[in-house]
Amino acid sequence: MDAVDATVEKLRAQCLSRGALGIQGLARFFRRLDRDESRSLDSGELQRGLAELGLVLDAAEAEGVCRRWDRDGSGTLDLEEFLRALRPPMSQAREAVIAAAFAKLDRSGDGVVTVDDLRGVYSGRTHPKVRNGEWTEEEVLRRFLDNFDSSEKDGQVTLAEFQDYYSGVSASVDTDEEFVAMMTSAWQL
Repeated sequence: MDAVDATVEKLRAQCLSRGALGIQGLARFFRRLDRDESRSLDSGELQRGLAELGLVLDAAEAEGVCRRWDRDGSGTLDLEEFLRALRPPMSQAREAVIAAAFAKLDRSGDGVVTVDDLRGVYSGRTHPKVRNGEWTEEEVLRRFLDNFDSSEKDGQVTLAEFQDYYSGVSASVDTDEEFVAMMTSAWQL
């Protein structure tokens, strides 16, 4: 394992120690650092941001991480690619059950889950806040989607975002059998 891989492993472990929302929390943190909203960070921004999280990199390590995930040669780190790199590896069984749950939600089959896709698959009518009139069913569906939406809260969840969410959950489940059983039950697969 080279120094860049070791750095990414340290960062991954730190994210996962925060539970299922660790990688999503890191995504929000990086968006705050991305002041020009370019959806990328240069090595200096990355170095400063990781230092705030307690992961101190020297300039060469930060540049190495940026180079490793810089797909277009721009000299900056694309956030989505980096977040995917942080997702811990999962077995084929775990990936397959996550994909099956996503496919069940993606009723339109366009690769993006929206509130419209959720209707008929997930009902918010019995949610306590709908029942007391505080929220509409539309609000419940939107908030449900927001759980998985690791990018900007745009009401659209991609398979990568869904996988990002479940990578944190997966890390806390010991066996493939337990994870598959949990997903099968939760999503009625």
